Amino acid sequence: MGYKKAEEILPMEIIELIQQYVDGENIYIPRKADSRQKWGAGTALKQELSERNRKIYQDYLAGMSNNELAFKYYLSKKSIQRIIREMKVEKVS
Repeated sequence: MGYKKAEEILPMEIIELIQQYVDGENIYIPRKADSRQKWGAGTALKQELSERNRKIYQDYLAGMSNNELAFKYYLSKKSIQRIIREMKVEKVS
């Protein structure tokens, strides 16, 4: 997220109105609800994590222990347990 100068994008009347509430401070203006993206939509991270979790589950089914998986994937044992639990539910659904 980059900052933009209000003077470059807003009419002076609106700037003066905003200054009545916040003068010289940074404010965040959220996106409209209909233009928000879901998490991971702007990058490939969501797909990469999904692929990693699938590999973890395959290794689990092949007999690797939670400790071995945690070491191999640089995750905590709790994270491995959560991923396996979620993958089991996903496979059942």
